[in-house]
Amino acid sequence: MRKKYLAFFHIILYKKRAMAKKPFGKRRSSGKGRFDRYIIVGIIIALIVIILSLWGPLRTARKAEEKKPLVANKYETVQKHPEKKDTGKPGEASLAKQPDRTTMAAIVIDDLGQDITVAREILAIKEKITFAIMPKLPHSKTIAELAKKNNREVLLHLPMEYKGKNGNPAPGMLRSDMTPMELLNTISDDLLSVPGAVGVNNHEGSSLTENKEAMKFLMAELKARDLQFLDSVTTSKSLAYATAKEFGLKAAKRDVFLDNESNNPVYIRNQLEELAAISKKHGSAIGIGHPHPATISELRKWLALAENQGIVIVPISRLMH
Repeated sequence: MRKKYLAFFHIILYKKRAMAKKPFGKRRSSGKGRFDRYIIVGIIIALIVIILSLWGPLRTARKAEEKKPLVANKYETVQKHPEKKDTGKPGEASLAKQPDRTTMAAIVIDDLGQDITVAREILAIKEKITFAIMPKLPHSKTIAELAKKNNREVLLHLPMEYKGKNGNPAPGMLRSDMTPMELLNTISDDLLSVPGAVGVNNHEGSSLTENKEAMKFLMAELKARDLQFLDSVTTSKSLAYATAKEFGLKAAKRDVFLDNESNNPVYIRNQLEELAAISKKHGSAIGIGHPHPATISELRKWLALAENQGIVIVPISRLMH
């Protein structure tokens, strides 16, 4: 390539000399001669620049410029792969030990309203346990007000008709032989005795929750009052949750009964572990217990370890959909 450029350069010089010796028929104007010279000089300069670019100092300078890293690319590399440093700030080590996944669980304590002492005992637990308070009991209203004052959510634990002879008749119970007006009036009176309730869950009700018409009256009234519904699922044939969804209520279903064996700590402990397992599997779980000494004792122990398992205790409304 270099030889070709040099040959071309010699040809140009040769033609220039030849033109200087060649006779002309007519005398050319001095202006045209200067123009020809400018063209030749321009060609020579262009050739010199090309030669220098290919083999001279300009080539070396261009290569050095190509090797120089771009500032923008360097900045992007630093941003994409930041160097991790130990800042030594308090709490950072504990954050690294947190569980990979956080799940939620709601704990609902039913049958409150009879004993204010046990209600205060549950209030002393720092986690946001939900209070399900039965209507028209000696301390129903007081416990509801205490719970709200301590930022605990309250449900009306509404008594409903049960099957067989194993249930316990309770004040304010809904029955299938009531007229629609009697049902509505009973619901209204029950809500008045548990002020501040965000929703309702059923106490017993293995018979009434299977009654579609009764559930329609109940859910229509709760919808009109902008209340939520938790189905305690006291029967596998319960229509309560499905009817609540038909009426557009925020609703949920119980996952685990914590203390069917109320005086058996081992049983309660196992049920709490079942609640944890469901929460981890599905992202959330709802457990219902009662104000029994064994339940409260085991609940305290379990709650002390729940956070380390990545389980956050939330008010029941967080799990209503």
